[in-house]
Amino acid sequence: MRKSRQHDYDSEKPAQPQRKLKRSFEAKGKNQTEYVLSIIKNDITFCSGPSGTGKSFISAGIASQHLLKGKTEKLIVTRPLVTAGASLGAVPGDIQEKVRPYLKPMEENLRYFLGDENFDELLEQDVIRFEPLELMRGASYHNSYMILDEAQNCTLKQIKMFITRIGENSKVLINGDVDQTDLKRDSGLHICVSKLSQLKGVGVCELTDDDIQRNPIIKSVLMALKDENIYD
Repeated sequence: MRKSRQHDYDSEKPAQPQRKLKRSFEAKGKNQTEYVLSIIKNDITFCSGPSGTGKSFISAGIASQHLLKGKTEKLIVTRPLVTAGASLGAVPGDIQEKVRPYLKPMEENLRYFLGDENFDELLEQDVIRFEPLELMRGASYHNSYMILDEAQNCTLKQIKMFITRIGENSKVLINGDVDQTDLKRDSGLHICVSKLSQLKGVGVCELTDDDIQRNPIIKSVLMALKDENIYD
C-alpha cells in the first residue's frame, strides 16, 4: 500500500527577497551611543546639538535598521516649513512632493543607509512618508518611527501636536539645534529639552562640538563663532 505524502505547498512558494541595509550604522562616541540607547529605550527622544554632530544621521540610521528588521512598519518624516509658508501651494505635485524638497537632507541620509532601490520602493509603497508638519493634525501613526527634524524652529504648540500623533508601538524622534532657532526662548525644542528630561519614557540627549563627524573645519568655525548670549 502506497503511503500518502502531504504536499508541502509552502516549499514551492518563491522566497520573498529580504532587504538589506546598504550601509551599516554604528554610533561614534559616548554621546551618540547614549542617543541610540535612548531611542531604543524610550517612546520619545529629543536630541539637540550643533550642525554636523549626527542628529539627523543617527535617527535615519536607527530608523532604517529597525524598518528593515521588521521592528517598525512605517517611517514618517517631517519638519516645520518655515521658509515655505503660503508659497507651498505653488510647488508642483501632491502634498508629499511639495514637502519633499524641504526634507532633502533627511532623504539623503535614508538613501545612504537603505540604498536608492530600497528607498524608492519603500517610498512608492507608502512605507516611508514625508509629511508637512502643518497638515498632521488629526492623524495617528501606529507601528511607526516618527522623525521631526529641524525642530528648533517649532513652537511648543507644534511639538505638542506632533507628539500627540503617536499611536501604538510607535516612537517619536525630535531633533534640532537650540542655539540656531529663530524663536529664541519661545522655541518648543528649547522648552521641551529644559522641562522633560526627568519624565519617564522620554529621553533628552545633547550632542556637542566634540561629536562633529563632518569636516573638522566645522568644529573650528562653530567654536570661533560661539555666542554665549544667544537668547539676550
